[in-house]
This record gives sequence, structure tokens and C-alpha cells, in this order.
Amino acid sequence: MQRILSFDQAPSLSAPLRFFLTAPAFAILASLLLIWFGPQALESRWSPLTLALTHLLVLGFLSTAMIGALVQILPVVAGVHLPRAGLTAGIVHFFLTIGTAALASAFLLAQPLLFKLALLFLACAFLSLLGASVVGLWQVADASATLRTIRLALTALLGTVVLGATLASAFGWALGLPLMELTNLHARWGLLGWVGLLVIGVAYQVVPMFQVTPLYPAYLTRWLAPVLFLLLLAWSAADVLTRQQPNGWNAALSIFVAFGFMLFGLTTLYLLWFRKRPRPDVTVMFWRTGMASLIVGAVLWVAGCWLPQITVAPSYALFLGVLFIVGFAYSVINGMVYKIVPFLVWYHLQNSIKQRGIVPNVKQVLPDNVTTKQFFCHLAALIILLAAVQWPGVLTHIAGFALGVSSCWLLVNIIGAARMYRRIKLHATHVLQ
Repeated sequence: MQRILSFDQAPSLSAPLRFFLTAPAFAILASLLLIWFGPQALESRWSPLTLALTHLLVLGFLSTAMIGALVQILPVVAGVHLPRAGLTAGIVHFFLTIGTAALASAFLLAQPLLFKLALLFLACAFLSLLGASVVGLWQVADASATLRTIRLALTALLGTVVLGATLASAFGWALGLPLMELTNLHARWGLLGWVGLLVIGVAYQVVPMFQVTPLYPAYLTRWLAPVLFLLLLAWSAADVLTRQQPNGWNAALSIFVAFGFMLFGLTTLYLLWFRKRPRPDVTVMFWRTGMASLIVGAVLWVAGCWLPQITVAPSYALFLGVLFIVGFAYSVINGMVYKIVPFLVWYHLQNSIKQRGIVPNVKQVLPDNVTTKQFFCHLAALIILLAAVQWPGVLTHIAGFALGVSSCWLLVNIIGAARMYRRIKLHATHVLQ
């Protein structure tokens, strides 16, 4: 069953909106790196340029947008009280924005001081978020599947932050640490734990609610996230004990993790197929793209476990990264933003304006003809980026341009919704005067 929404606990519109406005800006910066450096940006997952690009997308776009969604979802959907939500959101947003910019610059310029600054700001951002939400997360007596999964995702985030802080310290103070092993663990918990589990938990609520689908099966909402979390723990422990040398245990555990995400992707596609609104919806296209990318990525990972020779090429890891970050997570978050932002604009206007006929409906805030065009631009960017991984050269520049256009379009659409909110509020105020 889905939890009843508690809109009386909703924060002000500015709390989540600042994150949604900032996220596309970081994706635009990532696209500029692709345009400027071209094939160098996709040489290897270990190159500083690729690491800067990755963190602009994962920290700058994915995490920023996800935290914006959490600021809204925790009090409204999960019933978690965030003390002084507006102030907390402002603090987290400030530290996260500065920290992400500092970290990307640190990779590009190889400056230890920038790694130290990034460590300070990002630690403040994530610890502020976790500190503000941890008490409320465990005070909810009847926790829904969404809340239970968000708890696990935030626990994974804590692990990701600790590992990331360790790596930043190693770069900032030239510590002799096993960087490759720590990086693999950091990426695993950041992408599969923090991003993957949070998308799963939020999907339990928003897919049936916004897409009018049947509910996720009870066995899936009860067991998938805890089992995935335990598998990630076991996989990480096996890697630590074997120093990440290939063996049957870590390969088998990673395959089970891939199967878990594949199950989620297939189930979501099944539910979307039986949605009660037959009319096409742009957010459904984003979700289908995300789930297809997740499934293809999981299949490719399993293939790499069975045929290790294909993993030798640098393009293998990069292909997986593009599928998960841009294909899966970016697509899903882009689609969710197109549901969350118009709904919030409509809700806050409806609550503050009593005159009839002034408040637009949700579809008028962000019309389908605008969002659909941006979807196809995003899809083109994804396809070209996947091709550029395999055949770099001029394709990398084109992929960067396509990603930049798509991200600019997303930003313009969100700004348009925010301007509509402000314009209608001002109009209503003048009418009352």
C-alpha cells in the first residue's frame, strides 16, 4: 500500500526548486568538457578529465536533483520531519554546489588545495543532509517501502561520503592509500547504493502515483532493497578480503546485484505497460529509456563476468558508466522533475491563491510539446554518447553538444515553470490590492 501524502508538512517551493535549477547547470558544464576536450574526455575511467566529467554528472546533476526531490519527498511522502527545511535546504545546496565545483576543478587542475576544499564543502553538505534527516527517518513507526529503501540509500550515501573523503584526503595530502580499490568501492556505493537504491525507493511511490500504474508487487517492495544492500555489503567485503583479485565469490555476488536491478527494471516496464492512462506521456518515455538502459547495463555486466576478455577494453567500463549515469539515472530524474516541478507550482499556487481561474493546471505549467522535444534531444545525446565511447573522435564533440542542448532545454523549462509561478503570484497580489 502507498502512504497517504502529508502536504501540510511540505516545505516552501524554493527549498526543492533551487536544487532542480542548479542540477542542469552542472550537466551543461559536463557537456562543455566533452565539447572542448573531445576524445580525451573518454579515454579511460581513470583519467582526471573523465573523473571531473563523472563527478559533474553524478554529484552535480544526479545528487543535486535527488536531494531536491528528497527535501520534498521526506516530509510529504515519508512523513519525516525536517527541522527548518528551508534553512537546511539552503545550507546543503550552498555547500554541495561549491564542493562539486571545487572537486571537478581539482581533477582538472591537479591541485591538492582544491581537493581539501572539496572535502570540506562536500562533507558539510552531506553531513548536514544526513544530520537533519536521521532522527526523523527512524522516528516514523509505520515505515513504508519507500521510507525503508530511502533509509538504506542514505546509509549507502554515508558509506560513499566516507570513501570519497578518504580518497580526497589521499589526493590532498598525498597519502599512500590503495586508490584503485577505494575508487571501485566508492563508485559502487555511490552509483548502486546511493543512486540506485534511492531511485528504487522513490519509484515505489511516484510510478503508481504519477503514471497511474498498478502497485509494485509486495514481495519486491519488501525484499529487493534489503537484499541488494546486503549483496553490496557482501560484495564489498569479498573485494576487501581478496584485494579485488578476480575470484568466484565477488563475480557471483556482482551478478546477483545485476539480477536485482534487472528485476526492478523489468517490473517497472511491466507496470508502465499496464498504466491506466493509454495516452502517451513524456515522463513514461523517460522512465522506459531509464529502465531499458538499466537492463542493458546489467546484461553487459553479467556478460563481462562470464567473458572477462571483453572487460579489458577501456570502452567497456565507460559504456557501463554512460548507460547507468546518463541512460538510467539521468533519464529517470529528468522525467521525475517534469512531474514534480509542475505539481509543486500548481500546489503552492492553489494553496496561496483563492481566486478562481487564475491557477493553471499541471499540464499548462510544462506543456507536453515542450517536454517531449527535450526528451528526444536527451535520447539523441545518449545514443551519440554511447557511440562516442566506442568510436571517439568527432562523435565526442557532437555528443557534448547534444548533451548541452538537452541540459539547457531542461534548465529553460524549469526556469519557465518558476517564472510562471512568480508571475501568477504577483498578478494575484495586484488583483487583491
